[in-house]
Amino acid sequence: MCKKPDRTTAMLDIISQVKQQFPLYDESTFVCGPDNKCVGCPKKLLELVDTDLTYWESAIARGVTPQFDEIRRFGKLCNNVRRALVRNNIISQ
Repeated sequence: MCKKPDRTTAMLDIISQVKQQFPLYDESTFVCGPDNKCVGCPKKLLELVDTDLTYWESAIARGVTPQFDEIRRFGKLCNNVRRALVRNNIISQ
């Protein structure tokens, strides 16, 4: 039987996956396209994810344990941003 991770581990797992899958610090994602036909601005969306990610890394380092709704909210944000990045051809499915 699998043991479920604690809340801190769950949040750190999401953070790890986001860092692997999202081009958070890739310069090409921080420039608007020549035709400005973005579906949701990738630059702003990645900045939003990076802000939350940095906050949670800092909070966990200080000993703050995320609540279930905070984990759900961060996961939902990341899923929505991922969908927008796929629509803009920044990442593949």
